[in-house]
Amino acid sequence: MSRFEGKVAIVTGGAQGIGAAIVRRLASEGAAVAVVDLTAERAQPVVDEVVKDGGRALALGADVSRTEDAQAAVAAAVTEFGRIDILVNNAGITRDNLLFKMTDEDWDSVIAVNLRSAFIMSREAQKHFVAQKYGKIVSLSSRSALGNRGQANYSASKAGVMGLTATLAIELGPFGVNVNAVAPGYISTAMTDATARRVGLDPDEMRRLASEQTPVRRVGEPEDIAAVVAFLAADESSFVSGQTIQVNGGADR
Repeated sequence: MSRFEGKVAIVTGGAQGIGAAIVRRLASEGAAVAVVDLTAERAQPVVDEVVKDGGRALALGADVSRTEDAQAAVAAAVTEFGRIDILVNNAGITRDNLLFKMTDEDWDSVIAVNLRSAFIMSREAQKHFVAQKYGKIVSLSSRSALGNRGQANYSASKAGVMGLTATLAIELGPFGVNVNAVAPGYISTAMTDATARRVGLDPDEMRRLASEQTPVRRVGEPEDIAAVVAFLAADESSFVSGQTIQVNGGADR
């Protein structure tokens, strides 16, 4: 398949987990991908993998919650590949705690990385998208946007992504830009394994419990999210905009 032949994508938080799976999927279908993470060194192994498989990719280091870093990352991608067509706002962190224990830093850092970065990167990318009358923005929300104990900061950030997505779709739609979000349920990643250990569970046990509560009786894999992101980034989804797609195996929460 080559749905993205001639297209250029930027994926934030692309060094591991869901982000790395998105990079691999887009590259496998022909996209050149700028892989953005906190350091270029973190992103380089994924880039090397793409290049080894015959694709084109670039490792970029940036704190995408900072305007200057975001501007530099977008500029570097355009310099390397000549244009950008797809932005995937995947960068995200957790700093879980109950409200009475949550610090200002816990709140501010999660809002900055998960929500502010999506705003800044979208603002930078839209300059190119509007000029060329074409662009795709896909951001990562979460089922936790509906509320989750111990995640006031994370839930608020992911609910914010949903609101940002709906608003940008209205503003950018007349310029040929589609804006959507994906809200994963339980996905087996290093982040969810760390969450399991934090609450005193073995990651395998956490996955087993999550599977039992999911109608399809399994947890998600990063590739499940990458497949939906690829659809939203492709031209066949051109009449889909302003949506948050729940990808959670049929779970209601």
